[in-house]
Amino acid sequence: MAQLRDYLHTAVPTPLMDVGVEVVNLHTYIGKIDSKFKRQRRSLDEHVEHLRAVLERLRQAKYKANPDKCEFARQELGYLGHYVTPQGIRPLADKIEALHVWSKPTNTTDVRSFMRLAGYYQRFITRYSRIVAPMTRLQSPKVPVVFDDDARQSFQALKTTMLMTPVLSIYDPALPTRVTTDASGYGIGAVLEQHDGDDWHPVEYFSHKVPPINSLDDARKKELLAFVMALKRWRHFLLGRPRFTWVTDNNPLTYYKTQDTVSSTIGRWMYFIDQFDFTPKHLPGLSNRAADALSRRPDLCAMTHHVFTFDEELQRHFIRGYESDPDFATLYAQLSSDHPPASHHRIADGYLLLHSRGKDLLCVP
Repeated sequence: MAQLRDYLHTAVPTPLMDVGVEVVNLHTYIGKIDSKFKRQRRSLDEHVEHLRAVLERLRQAKYKANPDKCEFARQELGYLGHYVTPQGIRPLADKIEALHVWSKPTNTTDVRSFMRLAGYYQRFITRYSRIVAPMTRLQSPKVPVVFDDDARQSFQALKTTMLMTPVLSIYDPALPTRVTTDASGYGIGAVLEQHDGDDWHPVEYFSHKVPPINSLDDARKKELLAFVMALKRWRHFLLGRPRFTWVTDNNPLTYYKTQDTVSSTIGRWMYFIDQFDFTPKHLPGLSNRAADALSRRPDLCAMTHHVFTFDEELQRHFIRGYESDPDFATLYAQLSSDHPPASHHRIADGYLLLHSRGKDLLCVP
């Protein structure tokens, strides 16, 4: 009952919380699932018995249930833009159709509206942050809304992907759970899965663009960052539950507690990670397909093999890109000033370079 009270304090007004816990004795009949409640139903007869007991407690406390807002004995229902069934959760069909017929955005407001609706369902989409990257840049008021080939491909790819969203399992605290993570130079990816006795099923997908300050560090730090962000994303599922499994393709990271070299940043992450009860497990990258795909963007990787000539037109294009790119604009302005700060970056002939491992690497906006 204490756990239910703690949860309700964060989601329900205090007077109503006290009624739920003390008067109705809700903890006997309901359980917290993904910030929602579901009935612990084993049979229809038991469900009816529980309903009768709850309604009787409400009657004794002189409270009434609004019949217009109550549904009983439902196995499937729409809830907050989702359709919930015994098999799992999927987006509502009308929301998917709204995204599918959405016309091409022509201004920042249109882009933000589309991204707001699509982002609400990102838990269903693998590689979401990679797919929407060109569209994400257009949300900035400092960037003109120019629908180039990248933006058009991103827009169409997201609409197509939404038509093929999988059914996600409903999280069950009693089932074996694993978190699989991966990181690349472009982003991080994670999958939360549970085993129903036959196979592993996804509960939620998560991907995120890695900030430049983190994308430049060693592989161990990037992989650990992926796990930290996954834990923050699913903290409400994982904190306090029995031991789960963390799957990573970075074998040395499974022994992260025994490594000697620990920076202040990694030390803070380790302090946060130690709140959770888990067992690390190594899985080679070729076998770690889901999280690996979430963290990588093949078209960006392929660009490293292209050869092009540096000329004045390209230089002007890069400078404009640096000045408008949300990740580089501030840094580029600082390094262009009369008193640039100390940094691993420098500007040469208008190009932003990063000095890493004895080499100057070109930053591409």
